[in-house]
Amino acid sequence: MQKQPLIVLLLLIVLGFSCSKQENPGPNVPVVPSSFSLDRLRVNGQFSGFSYEDIGPTPELKFTFTAPISKESPQKGIQWKKHTGEQIPYTLTFENGDSTLTLSATKPLDFLSGYTLSFLPALESRSGGKLRAAFAVELATRIDSTDKFTRITDEALLTLVQKQTFAYFWDFAHPVSGLARERNTSGDLVTSGGSGFGIMAIPVAVERAFITRQQGLERTQKIVTFLKDKVQTFHGAFPHWLHGGTGEAIAFSAKDNGADLVETSFLMQGLLTVRQYFDSADPQEAALRADINSLWKAVEWSWFQKNKEPVLYWHWSPTFGWEMNHAVRGWNESLITYVLAAASSEHSIEPEVYHQGWARNGAMANGNTFFGHQLPLGENLGGPLFFAHYSFLGLNPNGLTDRYANYFTQNRNHSLINQAYCIQNPKGFRGYSDECWGLTASDIPNGYTANSPTNDRGVITPTAALSSMPYTPEESMKALRFFYYKLGDKLWGRYGFYDAFSLHERWFADSYLAIDQGPIVVMLENHRTGLPWKLFMSCPEVKAGLTKLDFESMAR
Repeated sequence: MQKQPLIVLLLLIVLGFSCSKQENPGPNVPVVPSSFSLDRLRVNGQFSGFSYEDIGPTPELKFTFTAPISKESPQKGIQWKKHTGEQIPYTLTFENGDSTLTLSATKPLDFLSGYTLSFLPALESRSGGKLRAAFAVELATRIDSTDKFTRITDEALLTLVQKQTFAYFWDFAHPVSGLARERNTSGDLVTSGGSGFGIMAIPVAVERAFITRQQGLERTQKIVTFLKDKVQTFHGAFPHWLHGGTGEAIAFSAKDNGADLVETSFLMQGLLTVRQYFDSADPQEAALRADINSLWKAVEWSWFQKNKEPVLYWHWSPTFGWEMNHAVRGWNESLITYVLAAASSEHSIEPEVYHQGWARNGAMANGNTFFGHQLPLGENLGGPLFFAHYSFLGLNPNGLTDRYANYFTQNRNHSLINQAYCIQNPKGFRGYSDECWGLTASDIPNGYTANSPTNDRGVITPTAALSSMPYTPEESMKALRFFYYKLGDKLWGRYGFYDAFSLHERWFADSYLAIDQGPIVVMLENHRTGLPWKLFMSCPEVKAGLTKLDFESMAR
């Protein structure tokens, strides 16, 4: 009975020796340290995977591993970089028997910036084990909610925005022609439509005392003289792009190297506006009016019906003829084209061209309700907001009606739908709100597109909300305050607000575009005093054109 426990004891000793020999191989057998892995992650005490949005500038980052970490290895095993490539210096503390690392940046992170914190296989445990699988944590900092500029009155802010935006057309105009460059990197390439918008801003600048009346007159005469004597036209119509020094047409696309009737209408809208402004008996002003009249009368609007079809065509090329084959049909930005075509005394269109061609006998109607706002015309959700701006720099939509729509209702509801879409933000883009809204054509990261609720790339364009100020004064003013006070350190530059931005991608354009700058100056003034509307709607030709197309207008 007593021998049995002894035998068991001897067996246990033998087995223990055997196990000991397996766990401690001889000096000639290499020992392979076991790998380790991440056990727990916390950013500011919370865990939500490996991507964190809207964090503050001083986050606390805790990483717990399945083994104690060597204090020498983080130098090579941990990298913290800003998405621009900049290395972020940090402090590191060890806790929990060296298995928990706490990281803190040595200085606050930049707001509205992206960072990657990478843990590499070079991270080792105290026993020499390697990190089993590399991983990275993405961090995105929030908006800095502090004001970037001293608060001023809303009226002073509107004046500041108009003045600085006007400088694009005044200080950055082409030195030979005075015309507006397409964008701030365009060199000699100028734009006819964008120049029309800039010309409309000259009376605003005079009345706001940004320039004197004589300065405005001289610049306008310089532009008009160049247009009359130098610019290559086609049946009186201007090309979309041209050389600001020579006046030669520059192709906008492969077959678009001739007339652009819609851009011509934007230019004529501006010229007629300044003609009405410079109305004194002064010989210089009288000569300017005569020159503008010669340009206006030369446009062969009806010729662009292409063999007398009941519709206007957008393009004609001296080498490709009508091959672009782009009929101007509504609803879009081109209502002004048909109004001016009807207003011409020499080359006028008949009413059926408007009704059949533009209005498509009523087929441009919508009538559906979006976010509680009925949209009379156009595509669902309204399309890009420049539809509500370009034709209405001069056409006063207040009380403007025809058989198809009330045009103030159209533009107000279009703007409200655009804002409501951004508030709902169905695609979940970071930053959209009731004060950060406005989808229209603009630059986007690595390109350009007509942003809209049905083509939403996460990009907000300041001109969209700002140029809708006459329709949505409270909503647009809220956006203006946000753009200026909260984003001004990144969005405000030499010529006012940069073209566009994406809080989702933390991207801010460094560009300015004439077709986005001009509506800001003009539509803010239409909101404040209605001056551009008053001038354009005072044109006898415009009144006649609207009557011919059966419009009713309070402004007449």
